[in-house]
Amino acid sequence: MPATPPSQQPAPHPTGPESPYLRVCRGLPSDRVPVWFMRQAGRSLPEYRAVRRDVGMLESCRRPELVTEITLQPVRRYGVDAAIFFSDIVVPLEAVGLDLDIVAGTGPVIAEPIRTRADLDRLPELHPEQLGHIGEAVRLLVAELGPTPLIGFAGAPFTLASYLVEGGPSRDLLRTKALAHGDPQLWNDLLARLAQISGAFLRAQVQAGASAVQLFDSWVGALSAADYRRLVAPHSAAALAAVADLGVPRTHFGTATGELLADMAAPDGSACVDVLGVDFRIPLDEGARRARAGAGRPVAVQGNLDPALLFAPADVLTEAVRGVLAAGDRTPGHVFNLGHGVPPTADPDVLQRVVDEVHAWVPARRETAQPVG
Repeated sequence: MPATPPSQQPAPHPTGPESPYLRVCRGLPSDRVPVWFMRQAGRSLPEYRAVRRDVGMLESCRRPELVTEITLQPVRRYGVDAAIFFSDIVVPLEAVGLDLDIVAGTGPVIAEPIRTRADLDRLPELHPEQLGHIGEAVRLLVAELGPTPLIGFAGAPFTLASYLVEGGPSRDLLRTKALAHGDPQLWNDLLARLAQISGAFLRAQVQAGASAVQLFDSWVGALSAADYRRLVAPHSAAALAAVADLGVPRTHFGTATGELLADMAAPDGSACVDVLGVDFRIPLDEGARRARAGAGRPVAVQGNLDPALLFAPADVLTEAVRGVLAAGDRTPGHVFNLGHGVPPTADPDVLQRVVDEVHAWVPARRETAQPVG
């Protein structure tokens, strides 16, 4: 397998209680702002395209050595403070036997959408023995990463349901919303099953050595706050609860969720979220304020540079990065990230400049979130 091209060597990032990423996630002070990027494992890297040549996405996720190499690439290149496990949110759905594919330029496509009670019967629970390749990949990664924490992840029940009901990506989610409102019993049974699947996927990664987890709810911003509380929150909470006894920090992320942040910070009314992802649509400190209002306690936040600014002039980008960092200083704790994923056409050298700018920032003294664990 080709080695990553020579690049700036990352500084050592201690794990455990001294890791900047884990310290912020646990509500502890850190001497620097940790940074990682969603979709950093692949997407824009030439070394990623080299190892993925002629290998489909799902096949890539089935090969532990390839998963390890892809996950490590941005850590080697950028010196980010955490690695994100290379996989896809539909991998656990394939593991339980659903007929699906990830089509280039489209996304996940489901051969037989789930829209009836009989369809739901085709979606079994996920069991640990179905995830042997996931555990193997995580163990290989932890051995290679050394002090850099590994973040495990899963798709949230609502976002998974949207793919299953629509049959693929959808801008308006008409079938999904119609099912949720028209047959609430079937909807809740579907999301309960997906919560079990997501939770089992998270748990397998943590038990194999992941240091933290993130639950992705990419499409939940399509809902009102009232519908989120009634139709989604209990199931997201159940997925996050699957790793509650393992003592790892839990991040909850969605897009276009400004009006949902208070509820996402405490989806079951308790402290099951340690870090709340804030996308680029609202200021980071306002996101932290809403999170505290919902959780009744300080909550660390993650984000939230608009990915489009990676294509702006260098001085504009630098000013924007510093603006996010300044807003982060006014929160209980800040993990720097983009407000969404790395665009495929992003210049790796620009991402490196962002990492360097973040690591050069000296965090202000702040009110800390309540420690977890």
